[in-house]
Amino acid sequence: SVIDGATDSLVATVATGASPGALCCIPTSHKLYSANGVGGSVTVIDGGTDAVVTNVATVGYPHALCYNTTNKKVYCADSASTEVAVIDGQTDSIIATVAAGKWPSAICYNAADNKVYCANWSYPDGDSTVTVIDGGSDSVIATLTVGRGPYALCYDPISDRVYCANESSDNVTVIDGATNEIFNNLAVGDGPCALCCNLMDDKVYCANLYGYSVSVIDCASIRVIATVDAGSGPCALCHSFPYDKVFCADECDDFVAVIDGASNKVIARVPTGSDPRAICYSATDFKVYCANYGDNSVTVIDCVTDQPVGTIGVGGGPIAFASNPSKNRIYVANSEGSSISVLRDSMSGVSETPSAGVRTTKMLPTIVRGRLLLPASPTQRVPGSTSLLNVAGRRVAELHAGANDVSRLAPGMYFVREERGVRREESNIHKVIITR
Repeated sequence: SVIDGATDSLVATVATGASPGALCCIPTSHKLYSANGVGGSVTVIDGGTDAVVTNVATVGYPHALCYNTTNKKVYCADSASTEVAVIDGQTDSIIATVAAGKWPSAICYNAADNKVYCANWSYPDGDSTVTVIDGGSDSVIATLTVGRGPYALCYDPISDRVYCANESSDNVTVIDGATNEIFNNLAVGDGPCALCCNLMDDKVYCANLYGYSVSVIDCASIRVIATVDAGSGPCALCHSFPYDKVFCADECDDFVAVIDGASNKVIARVPTGSDPRAICYSATDFKVYCANYGDNSVTVIDCVTDQPVGTIGVGGGPIAFASNPSKNRIYVANSEGSSISVLRDSMSGVSETPSAGVRTTKMLPTIVRGRLLLPASPTQRVPGSTSLLNVAGRRVAELHAGANDVSRLAPGMYFVREERGVRREESNIHKVIITR
């Protein structure tokens, strides 16, 4: 299904294989990949036309996906086998099969070292490992023993570390991205099941499903610095930049807890539909989308006010998200409806400031023919710098007044941040969209 963000209405529905449960989007080609948990296939969808391009046959039950930006390949972890299928992002055909551990359950990509990590759940009758795959040769370069029941992964590009949540041993294993060495096993709450990274404060958040909490990990010191009461069933997380908030879906209490990234305090609880299980942030319109599995809907939350602004009916059993900022779309996998709902954001311009309600005569950053035109600030009295950030808040370029070449950056949503002082609130942030 496709949903128009301006009216919060459904725009289209795309049929997939049975029980889609994971999604992956390639921003440069605008392709969407759907891992269909029953029937052994990955559906490839054209993001421009919302039409199915092909169905790639796999073995068993495709469970998780990630994209290798360096070599333009999609990796699919199969929970019914011990394999990871490698799909060529241009031809949409399987070019390799990599042996992993038993019951691959999660997968993530490390762009700095060009490595793919596959968490092999396999507890209690397996070895509970993470398989490290070379992204160039698609060969196994390490097999790491982690805690029991590795279930979720995330990568922190600032420290070049991978975090693995171990569901059955209630800890998080921290892996060095360069050396593949294990730094530590950090004790967290009961049943860690989801992770997300906050690049603004360099923290990782771990949702503990049975511990009714979210553990906050400081990436610099590699230790747990806070435990946040997040309700009776925290199960999914996302971080919103530039507002520095973490949104946590609670599948038992039917709300989303909003955690302040700086203070680690819950600042709001937003009501949702029944059984929320997945969550996604759209930097295009500063909204969070929450998939409610129990009543086949998506709750739309305003990140500025932390209030629900709409509810959208989708297919049966919405369970996973993917986003394509350059096309202003959010995709929802409907596991019981065997379909994808496509949500289109309302933002369509090339630049915008979060404080758009304030009148200003200042020229805003503009993109013309692969050049980002940054106006000078002759009235700025406090020395500062201007950076270009991606949607995760990571700096991708330093900017100067005049024309800046951004033609080599991938299409999508970016932020121009002008630092005016030492405090975060003294920064001025504008959205820009790079297209091809």
